[in-house]
Amino acid sequence: MMEKIEEQKVGPKEGKENVLEGFKIGVFGIIRDEQNRVLLCLRTDYDMWNLPGGGLEKGESPWDGTIREVKEETGFDVEIVRLAGVYSKPDKNEVIFNFECQITGGEATLNDEARDIKWFAFDEIPHNTSPKHIERIKDLLENKPETIMKVQSGKSSIELIKEGKL
Repeated sequence: MMEKIEEQKVGPKEGKENVLEGFKIGVFGIIRDEQNRVLLCLRTDYDMWNLPGGGLEKGESPWDGTIREVKEETGFDVEIVRLAGVYSKPDKNEVIFNFECQITGGEATLNDEARDIKWFAFDEIPHNTSPKHIERIKDLLENKPETIMKVQSGKSSIELIKEGKL
């Protein structure tokens, strides 16, 4: 004879918080031109260059979020070439997807998120560029065929700016 199993709610284990609560997903595009220069945006809220990208929106895939963010921040239409890297930021409860992208249309357009948009050779990237973004660009350039999986820890670029270190 079978016993009736009571329905149980599945949730976080005793003493552990839900890993998805407050969890953030970032999506960024690395776009190179024919001279292997990388496209960067100068933010409007801080004096800092970064890769075009941002936060994933509800109901959006990481690749679609990247396409949307690149369009919003640069004016360019892009297609995804490949997943270049997945970066975990456990101290910030974040995961970042970096996609290599190729421009398919549009034109550089300044907006409320980017006050400048420029191409830079790796050795000419400005000093006021997000260090974690520089690391991701370097990873792409050095490990071209492979998807990088890496933990990035430490202070955010905005924290470094506020401390006068960037």
